[in-house]
Amino acid sequence: MSGDVRPGGFFLPGPTEVDPAVLEAQVAPVFGHRGPEAEALVGAVDRGLRAAFGTARPVLLGTMSATGFMEAAIRCGVKRRVLCLVNGAFSARFARIARDCGREVETLEVPWGRAVDPDEVAARLAAVEVDAVTVVHSETSTGALNPVREIAAAVARHPEVLVLVDSVTGLGGVEMAADAWGLDAVITGSQKALAMPPGLAFAAVSDRLLARAATLPDRGFYLDLVRYADQAARGQTPTTPALTLLQAARAQLGRMERETLRARWDRHARMAERCHRRVEGWRRDHGLDVAVLAPPGERSPTVTAIRVPPGRTGPELAEAVRNRGFVIGAGYGPLKNETVRVGHMGDHTEAELDAVLDALDAALRTPGGG
Repeated sequence: MSGDVRPGGFFLPGPTEVDPAVLEAQVAPVFGHRGPEAEALVGAVDRGLRAAFGTARPVLLGTMSATGFMEAAIRCGVKRRVLCLVNGAFSARFARIARDCGREVETLEVPWGRAVDPDEVAARLAAVEVDAVTVVHSETSTGALNPVREIAAAVARHPEVLVLVDSVTGLGGVEMAADAWGLDAVITGSQKALAMPPGLAFAAVSDRLLARAATLPDRGFYLDLVRYADQAARGQTPTTPALTLLQAARAQLGRMERETLRARWDRHARMAERCHRRVEGWRRDHGLDVAVLAPPGERSPTVTAIRVPPGRTGPELAEAVRNRGFVIGAGYGPLKNETVRVGHMGDHTEAELDAVLDALDAALRTPGGG
């Protein structure tokens, strides 16, 4: 792939661009992971993450991708059957994880690009008996934002049903209140809206999920959330943590605290709205046959999927944008050729977003991408 990427020009829907000061925080002497230095580091990361998750409980730290904690949530939270809410590639993946863990899977499927209706969830739960519901907060493949709070309220009418949330491209860019909303597992990765280097997974889990997990005999070893929670209460992790990555996480959480979560959420909302207005302007003012895939009211603040004109493809346009010094994503899964995805998340500014949208505008107007 040709083209040099400009500073501030990396708009892939994850991993996201990482501030140089955060990267530099990793360049430090190694120390023992069971001593006071490690406990201080874990404690600092935990405190920052509790605010982002909206939880009073210790946040679990894993040296893995968020997929690991998704599998752990299934193995530790589902006795037999789970209802998976599917509106894109990553919510379908959550369902596959459940099947591969030997659980029975019911699905509630809606068109890709749309959000799940909480009333449909309530209706399905009245008709089937399940142990848990999985939902993706921000569906990275389509740019749709599911109403997690309202879905959780619908599930709450069934006290034995847990709510398991993939917030990989949500947390850090959109409001999350794990405790107040009654969520039993909220899972994310370091490399998305949190704007940290890849390689860490974080999860907030409820007491009732841990109580259920303690009764399940096949929850595994590395992915046993009971072990993670026991160690987190001691300021530790059950296995060797990635200390260098945790030092980057501590640095970034400090930067997030200075910005404030509310300001961060508002900045993401402004970037998303700016992207949506620009796409609508291309269609209205210049006759380009493009559109935001998700409808108004159902759009993620962190990633926008844009339908490309007939005769163009997502990979071709992403390459053309790369030749102009910026990185965006082609479509994902069945939408690979039909869309491009702009990941306006992490520490990006509105001015940087304008620049990448200028590059996409130029690519759209140039026959063959140019």
